[in-house]
Amino acid sequence: MRISHQIKKLAFAITAWIIAMSIFVFFRYAQTDALPHWATSTTDLKTLAFYVGIIFGCLHWISNLVVDFSVFSRLPYICSLFIKGLLLLIGALCIASLFEFMELWHIHNHMATLWKISTTHVINSHSFQLLLIYLIFIRFSLAFIEQTMLLIGCKELINIGLGKYHKPRYEQRLFVYLDMTDSTAHAESLGDYRFSCLIQDCFKLLADPVSQSRGEIYRYMGDAVFIHWPVKNGVMNQRCLKLYYDFNQILSWHGTEFRQRYGFVPQFKAAVHCGQVVTAVVGVQKQEISFFSDVLNTLARLQDQCSLLSQQLLVSAAVAMRFDSQQQDFDLKDLGQIKLKGKQHSMQVYGVNKIK
Repeated sequence: MRISHQIKKLAFAITAWIIAMSIFVFFRYAQTDALPHWATSTTDLKTLAFYVGIIFGCLHWISNLVVDFSVFSRLPYICSLFIKGLLLLIGALCIASLFEFMELWHIHNHMATLWKISTTHVINSHSFQLLLIYLIFIRFSLAFIEQTMLLIGCKELINIGLGKYHKPRYEQRLFVYLDMTDSTAHAESLGDYRFSCLIQDCFKLLADPVSQSRGEIYRYMGDAVFIHWPVKNGVMNQRCLKLYYDFNQILSWHGTEFRQRYGFVPQFKAAVHCGQVVTAVVGVQKQEISFFSDVLNTLARLQDQCSLLSQQLLVSAAVAMRFDSQQQDFDLKDLGQIKLKGKQHSMQVYGVNKIK
């Protein structure tokens, strides 16, 4: 769980809830010139919306954190959403009680004011019921957005929304193709259900290296996954190579858990290649951004050579020549010209070893 990734999620939640509460406060008091007893001007209302938005944003983030990194993560999505909503309900009750107390603040005996406030009184109040309906709407809306971002990808969702790729366009892209070693044997020994759980656990751990390297998941294919960058971003600081070794390091750190659950620690082999692709949105009922190019076919063929060449990570010359010569994190071993299956011409291939 990268701190930077969680900070982004927290920032998104707080921003969304500040906007939501600002809208609620605006429409709640827009129809009347009368302000609550505790407010001296509209600035007080704006300040309230700001701080309440921060509180709900933090509760939203905490509820996601608690559910996503606990046994609740394997529950049906609607159940996990219900659990997340309970935290917001508690927060809503506390804030509604605060509102009620501030409304009665003009009473001189403040202790008597506290005794007048009860949970039943707050729940039965029109203001709380209105707030609760609004909170449910916002929570489900944000859950829908978050789930859509998980299924499609944040950048991909934005690009589809902006119509960036509705007309095909040429781009230079770098791809990493990760594939589990001995996956057929593992699937046979574990069975379909346990093997699918293994894939879930592995790719859950892949999320942090991908986020850290600023890559994007293109497509999952069983026990394999395609990750991509614009070429310039992928070769910068050798991110495409660091992603592979960071992922393997995380798998090693969780080795005890994997051995207890599955009897072994999964390993992955990978290939890296880049080139020109045509990027376009395809589909009507289910849209996605797809890449069309021989680059992907070549990448798959290159990855097939890992076992034959006794290498865990192979890099094409097209990628190797773009690395900064001053970078000394990895040793690139020239394996010569390799003839790939189904290809007319051979290509220069490099093995990769991390310099300790």
